[in-house]
Amino acid sequence: MKKEQIQLEFARQADKMASAPAFRSQTVLERVAAAVAASPGGRVLDLACGPGIVAEVVAPLAGEIVGVDLTPAMIRLAEQRFIDAGLTNGRFLVAPAEQLPFADHSFAVVVTRLSLHHFPDVHQVLAEVRRVLAANGTLIVADVISTEDPGEADLHNALEQLRDPTHVRMLSRATLRSGLEQNGFEVLNEETWEQERSFGEWAQIVADPGRTAPLLQIMKSLARCSQQAGIKLREVSGEVHFTHTWLLAKAMCRKG
Repeated sequence: MKKEQIQLEFARQADKMASAPAFRSQTVLERVAAAVAASPGGRVLDLACGPGIVAEVVAPLAGEIVGVDLTPAMIRLAEQRFIDAGLTNGRFLVAPAEQLPFADHSFAVVVTRLSLHHFPDVHQVLAEVRRVLAANGTLIVADVISTEDPGEADLHNALEQLRDPTHVRMLSRATLRSGLEQNGFEVLNEETWEQERSFGEWAQIVADPGRTAPLLQIMKSLARCSQQAGIKLREVSGEVHFTHTWLLAKAMCRKG
């Protein structure tokens, strides 16, 4: 997608995303905060910061937190969130993840949540993250992952793309780990957990019945045929449910 199309789509989603239970999940936020707290303090970059939910949680653990996002509407929400919370150690700016406006070795920690599956070239983004991280700096990635089964992963990603055209591909655990290692990171630890989702709350975030109404029928048909798409797709009392698997990876940047 073109930059303008991505910005328009996420501008539509911004308010819904800021209040969506899935994005405010304490399970996710507590795990991200714990990973940041265990890393050396200093300057933290929140990559693809969205409405600033992660940045707000991380701010008390950082000397300074800088949030970047491609969508101006997200940046405005993040700035307002910090004003409302009385936080003074954050700043936010519009910038693409592939071309960060920072000098080499600018940050002790980079954290990013639910972003990698939106990037056409994950390797380019990881290379840019490595550039702005200090030697032995820490990258914390938290994202939904796909199954290792290629067919089920393809179906899962197709469903995500029908809902949200900014979606590129959720990576498998093995692919994500390989990408980190290929781009100069040493994976220190990983943890996974499951997040239960309902079609209704998932669809509400994009707020586009023209997409989600036919998608609901597709997912119901798949569930009735026992096609789980790698996400335990199922129908319960007429409502579609599924399970997202999260991965949090903490990696150290190796320079040289």
